[in-house]
Amino acid sequence: MAHAREGKHAAEETPEAAEVPAARPAADDQHPPKRTRLGGTWVAVVVALVVLVFLLIFILQNLENATVHFLGAVGSMPLAVAMLLAAVAGGALVALVGAARILQLRAQNRKSRKN
Repeated sequence: MAHAREGKHAAEETPEAAEVPAARPAADDQHPPKRTRLGGTWVAVVVALVVLVFLLIFILQNLENATVHFLGAVGSMPLAVAMLLAAVAGGALVALVGAARILQLRAQNRKSRKN
């Protein structure tokens, strides 16, 4: 009990010791970290991996053969592969149109710089 009294008296003698001063934020806390290309690439890689996992699951769940007719050609392939090829062809078409528009805008930009 003597120890409990000593501890009690010691705490009573220094009440300001019980108060914790407010910590100042560090310099790094005031400014958030800058975004970098590497950080953006990391996010893109993670998103691409998630999409690929879902794509793999889709393909593995749709392995039934389907007959595909295209411009007179007839073939048989797994349904998921046929759908994947159609999606890739659609993406390539969109990329082609986008590339043509970018080239058009670059040419227009070069003309306006000359004038």
